Amino acid sequence: MKNLKSVFLLVFLLVFSLSWSQNKKQFKVQTIAFYNVENLFDTINDPLKDDEKSPMMEIQGDRSKVYKDKISKLARVISDIGYDVSKTSPAIVGVSEVENRQVLEDLIKDPQLKDSDYGIIHFDSPDKRGIDVGLLYKQDVFQPHSFSKHPLYIYDGDKRVYTRDQLLVSGVLDGEEIHIIVSHWPSRSGGEARSRPKRVKAAELNKRIIDSLQDVDKHAKIFSMGDLNDDPFNVSMKEVLKTKDDRDEANGKDLFNPMEAMAKSGNGTLAYRDGWNLFDQIVITAPLLEKDYSEYRYYKAGIYNKTYLSNKRGRYKGYPFRSFSNGSYTGGYSDHFPVYIHLVKEVK
Repeated sequence: MKNLKSVFLLVFLLVFSLSWSQNKKQFKVQTIAFYNVENLFDTINDPLKDDEKSPMMEIQGDRSKVYKDKISKLARVISDIGYDVSKTSPAIVGVSEVENRQVLEDLIKDPQLKDSDYGIIHFDSPDKRGIDVGLLYKQDVFQPHSFSKHPLYIYDGDKRVYTRDQLLVSGVLDGEEIHIIVSHWPSRSGGEARSRPKRVKAAELNKRIIDSLQDVDKHAKIFSMGDLNDDPFNVSMKEVLKTKDDRDEANGKDLFNPMEAMAKSGNGTLAYRDGWNLFDQIVITAPLLEKDYSEYRYYKAGIYNKTYLSNKRGRYKGYPFRSFSNGSYTGGYSDHFPVYIHLVKEVK
């Protein structure tokens, strides 16, 4: 009888194990990231730009060595973002504070990124500092079919203030149509309150781009990312973009901002005067929140703030380990932490 019970128990366990195995779902993961790479300038003086004031041009000594080291450090970061979940580098990376296309070419040729086979989308902006935004994408995962730049017209009195264009890229991510907007909104130079109208204008431009996509397809999957120089709860986000911080309340044409909860918890992507801000954000449209995982859906978001990206000691311990300070190269990465979103799709 004892042997018979053992046989029944073994059969039960085998059947249970088989049933559990058959019901266990498998998911494919893609990472979409944004990174302010802190003044990624080359070592060549461009007579058409005011780039001699860039930190790279202020370096006394071997600028070429500094440039190569910064490229290598940025490549390491990009290759690491999201790797713990996706086991690969991000499918798409929006970037800001790049001088030109060449610096992005140098970045994707680094040995740490070369096998990822990234493509580049970049336009020169009229920004007075000579910095632009751009997009890196894995060519075997994402195929762009249209891209455009959208200038931001803002004025100080009757004088135009030249800043970064907003970049719109539409394409197919592993068989699914998505849209990506990459932005770097006006800074807080002159104070938050005085400069606020400029970021409101930037948010209004961002909203017009999003609205135009949703007018064509109300189910459009849109990612609006960038260094916005505003926190998730500022006027530009809550009153202009009307972002939601609760995914269960976002529906229709609403925008969900997963970074707002992080900011409320005291997390940030850059630090200033012993305070944290979360200026680097990725906002998404409601269709990415649906529960049907036969298509890519939002899984989770994060700030990539591994310990190697932070200062280890001193007054700025815990702050992002920046590349430049007081005209010198510090050997760091950036004064911003990157942010990312994981998307998941069920594999049948």
